Amino acid sequence: MADFHHLRKIERYGRVATALGYATAPLLINPLSAFLISLGHFTRWLLVHHISHRGYDKVPGVPQRYTSKHFARGWRRYIDWFDWIEPNAWDHEHNYLHHYHTGEDDDPDLTQRHAEFLRRMPLPYFLKYIIILLIGMTWKYTYYAPNTMSVLDPETRKRLKKGNILFITVKNIFQFQRKSVRQLWLRCYLPYGVVHFAVIPALFLPFGTTAAWCVLVNKLLAECITNFHSFLVIAPNHSADDLYRFHFHYDNKEEFYLTQVLGSANYHCGDEFTDYMSIWLNYQIEHHLFPDLPMTKYREIQPKVKTLCQKYGIPYIQESIFKRFKRMLDITVGKTSMRELTALPEKPPPMSAPQIFPEEAQAVTTRQHSALPQ
Repeated sequence: MADFHHLRKIERYGRVATALGYATAPLLINPLSAFLISLGHFTRWLLVHHISHRGYDKVPGVPQRYTSKHFARGWRRYIDWFDWIEPNAWDHEHNYLHHYHTGEDDDPDLTQRHAEFLRRMPLPYFLKYIIILLIGMTWKYTYYAPNTMSVLDPETRKRLKKGNILFITVKNIFQFQRKSVRQLWLRCYLPYGVVHFAVIPALFLPFGTTAAWCVLVNKLLAECITNFHSFLVIAPNHSADDLYRFHFHYDNKEEFYLTQVLGSANYHCGDEFTDYMSIWLNYQIEHHLFPDLPMTKYREIQPKVKTLCQKYGIPYIQESIFKRFKRMLDITVGKTSMRELTALPEKPPPMSAPQIFPEEAQAVTTRQHSALPQ
């Protein structure tokens, strides 16, 4: 139950931030209220990320509403994670297509591919950085909502196979003749926009129109902050000149584990505040190896995974989040490019699977790759 109690503690952090944010938002337009409201939204994404990955499904005594089949599902979306993104679409786009095709051509979140238009633009770098800033402050609704809604059949709501996906982008979000675009507006844009930027500010009208306007402006500021906060944490995890793109799909578990390490990077980690503000994605390598673990387990296994990678000569990338963000910026503006692999080096004899942490009975198998291109 310790893992569940930790989850509830994190949830309380977000609820306290939300309450304080809305309590102060009617008083005046200010960055503190906006940040607190933003942190509340940020925490809900943190929760759904780990719960939808089935991280708490097997925790003894966990209530059903905190399991992957119930959290943010159906009507609970409006209680658990009422964001721009539809949970069912996120589950397929992120939990399956991204996690099991990381860095591949079929990865829907491959940053360098999405940034090709910007990389090719004949613009000064400082203008490209301004464009990235605007993208970062809006990316939930300009990138994630359309990208995730694209992976579901607009008629049946069933998951589309990767070869049948026609992605919605900012170029076609007003093409209402497409049913997928209409679904995007009906299920994502309109519900979120009406509730968060009309209904919630209107609730403060009894305190006067000035209070309602202050809430609206603080909400808009919070939207920019939570978008950029999540962009800062998420975007650099798989995008840098020291990480790999893969022009093949792994054949077995050993290759899966290897590609996850070679295509991911960690930030500094180990204390509660840093982990919380990073959504525990500062353990991105461990998360991609074992996506269905509770948050606290990543802190426990991280030193063991790092030691194991060093033992077998596998690059284990870990830097400050700000250094990783700079590397991601260099990729998106075209200063640098990711490394590429068309195949893995020749296989050595199979190795046994050393145990990483006994209580979970999880194991990592890997193989030495000193022949990887540097």
